[in-house]
Amino acid sequence: MKFTHDVIVIGGGAAGLTAAGGCALFGLKVALIEGNKMGGECLNNGCVPSKAIITAAKRAQEAREEKRYGVQLAAPKVEWAGVHKHIHDAIAHIEPHDSVETFEEMGCEVMLGRATVTGKQTVEVGGRTLKAPRIVIATGSEPFVPPIEGLDSVSYLTNENLFELTEQPKHLVIIGGGVIGMEMAQSFRRLGCEVTVIEPGTPMSRDDRESVQVVVDVMKDEGVRFVAGKGMKVEGSEGSISVHTDGGETITGSHLLIAVGRSARVSGYGLEELGMELGRNGIKVDARRRTSVKGIYAIGDCREGPRLTHVSGYEGSNVALEITTGIPTKVDWKALPWCTYTEPEVAQIGMTEEEARKEFGDKITVVKEAFADNERAIAEDSTKGHLKVMFKGKKVVGASICGKNAGELLLPFTQAITGKSSSFALGSAIISYPTRSEISKAAAFSAWEPTVFGSLPKKYAGFVAKMRRTFS
Repeated sequence: MKFTHDVIVIGGGAAGLTAAGGCALFGLKVALIEGNKMGGECLNNGCVPSKAIITAAKRAQEAREEKRYGVQLAAPKVEWAGVHKHIHDAIAHIEPHDSVETFEEMGCEVMLGRATVTGKQTVEVGGRTLKAPRIVIATGSEPFVPPIEGLDSVSYLTNENLFELTEQPKHLVIIGGGVIGMEMAQSFRRLGCEVTVIEPGTPMSRDDRESVQVVVDVMKDEGVRFVAGKGMKVEGSEGSISVHTDGGETITGSHLLIAVGRSARVSGYGLEELGMELGRNGIKVDARRRTSVKGIYAIGDCREGPRLTHVSGYEGSNVALEITTGIPTKVDWKALPWCTYTEPEVAQIGMTEEEARKEFGDKITVVKEAFADNERAIAEDSTKGHLKVMFKGKKVVGASICGKNAGELLLPFTQAITGKSSSFALGSAIISYPTRSEISKAAAFSAWEPTVFGSLPKKYAGFVAKMRRTFS
């Protein structure tokens, strides 16, 4: 078979761009196919716009607290047109990084159109047949829309159209208390909207329970209303939409946001016809991200597994390295980090306390440090939250952080969990004062304190002191 390319990448989001760019920079002939917008979900309706609106919301909240620390601020006046512009300015500023031109300069042949995998080594796009010994599927995911009675008869929002709102919602009703639901609930409330979150279980269910409770309490204090229940029926018209819950409560708002998770985007690409094995929510892959069809990989949100932008980039890098060098690369989730950008933030790496105790039982030691004892946090009057580190012996297996800029504090625990550093090294590190990072050193030192100041070291120190007294 005569090949047109060395590798074909389907999808121009975080996973596909990383894989395509990596292969091209190694000198391979790469076809990169995108059926919608370059940059994928993260740039266009995920990470970038959501963090932009979170920033605007923080600005409003700071002003809302009027007089603090002897400084008087004017009460916030939210201009929705300005918020909308800030969101889209952020997208426009980053957009060139993911553009067609950027990847063409790297050496990719970029094609805009719907791709169909027609064989183990063939892909059709725009009436053209491409052939390559390796194919990478990176088609991403889309919002999951639950089968709620009447939902298809009302106008509702998902993250795909939320950031297009040109008028400020009066009352935003959110079904789902996951990452998107919680971040947007706090942001829209801080921007002056009434907000109700409907969640049948625990908000942010994959995170540490204590950390989540801190965030829920803060959001309640700010005026977000939480309703425990499941949406059973939706009715209404534009500007007045009602959600009936299984608990018998009816919540009526001006806008409805569906935020109950993501579905892998796998239909319509010829995968089923090819006989590719699909799982409950995505393409089945092994640790090397290989599908059941030889020579075809699946990376990012379209395959079964964690759905995070940095995971997509990590997998894209791995697959690019394997394709270009022939060296097998396997994913390793033991130091997988994630962060929910509420205020305070909730950050996690490795195992939560619940997961660690389930896995290792009483072999786990949990060290907890409160930001109330951190001198930088005290000086900033931002002491809500804590750090929890899970140790098996002296080895770190997980860390849960709740507090201001919590996600920025994950890095040393990445190093510790992967064995590129140690909890002892972290506990003895010199860290700038006053910083929030000191809380990481404090936790690591606490784990080692009984050993460092145990009976044997004390006896040795006593022996050294005795020798000095004797021979000095």
